Amino acid sequence: MRAVIQRVKHASVTIAGTKKSEIDNGLLILLGICQEDNSDDVEWLVKKISQLRIFDDENGVMNRSIMDVCGNILVVSQFTLFASYKKGNRPSWFRAATHDISIPLYEQFCKEMSHTIGKDVMTGEFGANMQVELINDGPVTICMDTKNKE
Repeated sequence: MRAVIQRVKHASVTIAGTKKSEIDNGLLILLGICQEDNSDDVEWLVKKISQLRIFDDENGVMNRSIMDVCGNILVVSQFTLFASYKKGNRPSWFRAATHDISIPLYEQFCKEMSHTIGKDVMTGEFGANMQVELINDGPVTICMDTKNKE
């Protein structure tokens, strides 16, 4: 499972001209799921992201988590995080999970994150063509992969 985590002042998802979700002050998480991922990956990633200290404290030091600042989260599924670009110039997606694997894990991730932070997590729409807007705060952008835990 791969995640691109961006600290944002604002983020939104629009689908077919209609705004589906938006947040202020929090995290935009782009989430990619591969064939080998399972519930253990979800649990590890939720714990790691929810405790990630990337929000400023009163001294301007990144020392607070999303829970410490009562921030919001927007999760967008993004199979392209598993693009393979080794052969030629057209990426392939053979490592990205099929819908029967990725949809349940995406939903589990959103549900567990919501439970962990104690508030609803906003989402995109799985498999839809989405326009994502954000104002990256910092900018702070962190990439995580559950296959690189150490």
